[in-house]
Amino acid sequence: MAVPEVGTPAPAFALPGPDGGTIRLGDFEGKSHVVLAFYPFDFSPVCAQELPGLQEQMQRFRDLETMVLGISTDSTHAHRAFAAELGLEFPLLSDFYGKHATAAYGVLRPQGFSERATFVIDKHGIIRYAQVHDISQVPDVEEIIGVLETLRKGHD
Repeated sequence: MAVPEVGTPAPAFALPGPDGGTIRLGDFEGKSHVVLAFYPFDFSPVCAQELPGLQEQMQRFRDLETMVLGISTDSTHAHRAFAAELGLEFPLLSDFYGKHATAAYGVLRPQGFSERATFVIDKHGIIRYAQVHDISQVPDVEEIIGVLETLRKGHD
């Protein structure tokens, strides 16, 4: 599948979260913007830099009425351990079974794991930013914050 285009509705998903409950994209509609951070693997070197980089900006994300969700094809068990090791406050969602969300966002590699990709979805469920990153590079958090600041100015 292709990466959904900016300006189109974000594909819906329902994925297991760290506490065993299900988190749905629709849970945030009308309430907050959402940053989806797809990443390849828990405990990999670049992911172990990327996710703490998002965590460092959590207050800014809160101020911009934004929920951050990490998504990979690893299990919820691996996510819990990885999040605890990194001190993450945002949920890591598991697309282990079926890999439906990863496929719907066009970031499922043929080998069965996710590309490194970031999506910003506004409060109305519309994609406002979609970027597949070099898998060996940490994405620029400031670029994501910039998109959210634009949304705050009323362009959503």
